[in-house]
Amino acid sequence: QYSPDSVAGADGEMDPTEVTFPGCPCRSSSCQLPQCPCLRRGHSYSGQRLRLPQQQPFCRPVFECNSLCCCGEGCQNRLVQRGLRLRLQVFRTPRKGWGVRALEPIPSGSFVCEYAGEVLGFAEARRRSQAQAPEEPNYIIAVREHLHDGRVMETFVDPTHVGNVGRFLNHSCEPNLFMVPVRVDSMVPKLALFAAAAISAGEELSFDYSGRFHNVPGASQEHKPLEEGNSLRKPCYCGSRTCASFLPWDSSLFSTP
Repeated sequence: QYSPDSVAGADGEMDPTEVTFPGCPCRSSSCQLPQCPCLRRGHSYSGQRLRLPQQQPFCRPVFECNSLCCCGEGCQNRLVQRGLRLRLQVFRTPRKGWGVRALEPIPSGSFVCEYAGEVLGFAEARRRSQAQAPEEPNYIIAVREHLHDGRVMETFVDPTHVGNVGRFLNHSCEPNLFMVPVRVDSMVPKLALFAAAAISAGEELSFDYSGRFHNVPGASQEHKPLEEGNSLRKPCYCGSRTCASFLPWDSSLFSTP
């Protein structure tokens, strides 16, 4: 079932459509720093593009203006919520199954699409992962945000049965997209994919499933030797110079509680 936005999963733990954030009081057509409380929460856009961090080992949070804000629909702080605006094409690749390519040039920093699906709790995400046969494709993505006070926020999205074009994006060890959790109405983020560099028409779109574009190498468990799990790991066919041979692996969804 096609859905441009994420939906609540069958376990009903989180509803991504619930509005829990207060709106900003800005009356201007487009919000500005430092007045807007939404912009003060984190990163901001520049000319409808996300500013790429320079030499930063981490990604700052992004909070867009929401449905309760007083600013207009044309506010520059409303980007991901507007959805897909580019011409993309799902196509059959020689070795990787389905893939997605751009049908028009995409400037660096542009929003491309959301990775949408069912938003699950940890228990349901693990149950679905363990129920899959090794030969079946696994679309579940686990996003962990490490906060400054040591807390870790987890988001699990499964587009297996409900999702959008993002489910067809392939992994690459040298990707041209990067994922950023973008919050609009609540703490349940939209998993937004932005162009990491200028992308040409006809070029296949890809992102690193482990989120390494903004992360310090070795910071996540996907980089640790997991010989005991190699029988379940899927080979990587990205063909890049730095290919890791296997797709990223998250052992937490397969371990017993």
